[in-house]
Amino acid sequence: MNWEKKDIDGEIVRSMAQQYGCSPLVASILLRRGIADGADAFFYLENDLRYAHNPFLFSDMEDAVDRILDARDEGERVLIFGDRDVDGITAVTILYEALTGLGMQVSWRIPTGDDPYGLSIEAVDAHAAEGGTLIITVDCGISNIEEVAYAAEKGIDVIIIDHHTPKEQVPDAAVIINCKMPDAGYPNVHLSGCATAWKVITALRFGQLDMYKQQICLLNVRPVNDAFAVEAIRTVNLVEKARITETIIPGMISFSDTRLGNFLQGQQIFVWDKELQLKQLEKIFGKSIEFCVTDFRPECAKLSPQLAEMSLLRLKSLSRIGKYQETPMSELDGFFNIFVTLVQQTHSFYGGRERRELQLVALSLLADLMQLSDENRILVKQGLAAINTAPRSGLAELLTKQSLIGKQIGTTDVAWYVTPVINATGRMGKPETAIKLFLEKDQAVRDELSAAIIAMNEERRELGKTGWTIAEPLAQESLARYQNKLTVTVSDKIYRGITGILANQLAKAFNVPSMVICLMENGTAVGSLRSARNYRVLSLLEVYPDFFIDYGGHTFAAGFSLMQENLEPFLHKLQDFVQTIEFDPDSENPPMHIDAELPHAYLTPDLLTVLDMLEPYGEGFPPLLFAAADLKVSAASIMGKTTPQHLRLTLDCGSYKWTALYWRAADKLNVEFAVGDSVDAVFLLDRSTFNGNTIPQIVIQSMERTGKAGRSPGKR
Repeated sequence: MNWEKKDIDGEIVRSMAQQYGCSPLVASILLRRGIADGADAFFYLENDLRYAHNPFLFSDMEDAVDRILDARDEGERVLIFGDRDVDGITAVTILYEALTGLGMQVSWRIPTGDDPYGLSIEAVDAHAAEGGTLIITVDCGISNIEEVAYAAEKGIDVIIIDHHTPKEQVPDAAVIINCKMPDAGYPNVHLSGCATAWKVITALRFGQLDMYKQQICLLNVRPVNDAFAVEAIRTVNLVEKARITETIIPGMISFSDTRLGNFLQGQQIFVWDKELQLKQLEKIFGKSIEFCVTDFRPECAKLSPQLAEMSLLRLKSLSRIGKYQETPMSELDGFFNIFVTLVQQTHSFYGGRERRELQLVALSLLADLMQLSDENRILVKQGLAAINTAPRSGLAELLTKQSLIGKQIGTTDVAWYVTPVINATGRMGKPETAIKLFLEKDQAVRDELSAAIIAMNEERRELGKTGWTIAEPLAQESLARYQNKLTVTVSDKIYRGITGILANQLAKAFNVPSMVICLMENGTAVGSLRSARNYRVLSLLEVYPDFFIDYGGHTFAAGFSLMQENLEPFLHKLQDFVQTIEFDPDSENPPMHIDAELPHAYLTPDLLTVLDMLEPYGEGFPPLLFAAADLKVSAASIMGKTTPQHLRLTLDCGSYKWTALYWRAADKLNVEFAVGDSVDAVFLLDRSTFNGNTIPQIVIQSMERTGKAGRSPGKR
């Protein structure tokens, strides 16, 4: 078997386990995946929305909040314009719900039928005709230079909420909120469009508080040998803007000779234990300086009397953030942490409303294959937890129609059963159906809409089968023209809505980037591009921007449109460009990287707690892959509805007997192994739910008889 297990230092594993409060197995998994630094490990081991990044870290977020609240106050008509995929559909839904919840006059629109991607002139004209003065794009807009300029001519402001990679020139919009903008200021560059919209929504809600834009200073004085350290943080919207520390020996320097006066001027100043802090300030500067400060402890006592009785020194020792920091947390940092936490709790930042929204945010992050790192892990984990607790209206009906209510929904279930169904509405030219489903209040209507969406997905599947029979031979024939580095499929018989699906299937089948182009009756050509072998497919489009009406996307998935007369010149250029394509050498027949080789004593259902702890799995964080040796095959049966080609096995691990599935391996039984044999296996953990009963199972990725000749001794 071609698998490897990275060597790691046992001392580091033990140190991580002790510092982060996790098991040695979890620590070893993280270390093998290159996650050792506390700042990185934090988002894999913590699950509190308190630790999601502050939306006001976006440099222009205040401008977006002010413009939207002005529209509310002035009674302006607002149009939300989104995209037709899961990300766009969910973004439109949550933003529409949020703005109507503020009492605003809001309508929404997305491309339907054969409409092109992105904001259109026609949409601008229609909104202007209704007296609209503000358009908010979600999951699109960053490439709509002409359309945004046209809107400005009509007296319409445009706020762009997007996450796609901006080109060299961007629209002259009223505000742009996009984590990939060079000056965005936001620490997470892997937000989806819907997650970006949710950041705007949370900022809008904060913008209605008295604290919005208010300058607040947190001050702390602590003794240091014969001196005192006076330290302060200046905050706005719960974001640290500046900090200062002065170490002062009492009587040695006047207040006016320090930097404190300028730093504290005009601030509302909070301290912890006002009486103690004022006494220490008096020791430093005497009685001539009067400090106007507010004690934060009484505010803390309203929510947590126990915490209010503690000193800052004690509080910082209890901080969950602190244990992940390389240097010890200061008392002032502990103060800032409890300040943010208490403000969020006081104003119920993350209540039931937000958890309903997070269900759609999680779907968008998974559907758009955003990196599952940083805060994305918390957003997805919280969204999945909310789905499993009480799926929101619309989503509940889709799950019910697929007999998924009662099943623990994880990232794999989303990929198999939720994303394709919602995406089917866009692929079939009726994405508005999904938005209507999520917004509909009437249960009977939701039942009708969900049934229609399920039917669309079935139709999409049939079109996919037909499209494959057309695309596969065309792709095969194109390989030689593109030096076996790219497949290009062009046809007027492939339905536009499935070009992305086919491009993805072809990329997997031929293991090279693949492009599928649909010739439209209106004289345009619309294409989708998917990556293979870690190649950045946007490179194939960025070098020839003049050919396109529009193009954009992500590192491994992109889309474009162009006039048909430009298609042949573009493809001719591509034949030259493929000479520059160089694939990642590590993508050629890569070995399976094992997270841990498990002794039999570990192979019990308790292992699922590790699986759940490190959920979610997806882009940048694949499912846990384990290995185990000397497992006895105690039973085997062949399964498959049409063509029996899969195996169901029972593997005896001594302490537990596991049900195991081995896909497309029926021909291996009694050839590579048999009942009664001992085997070594590489596998994933999973759960199987049937008739309301859930049992643990493993899914074999590779298996061979124990002691098989030729095994590389260095692989373990």
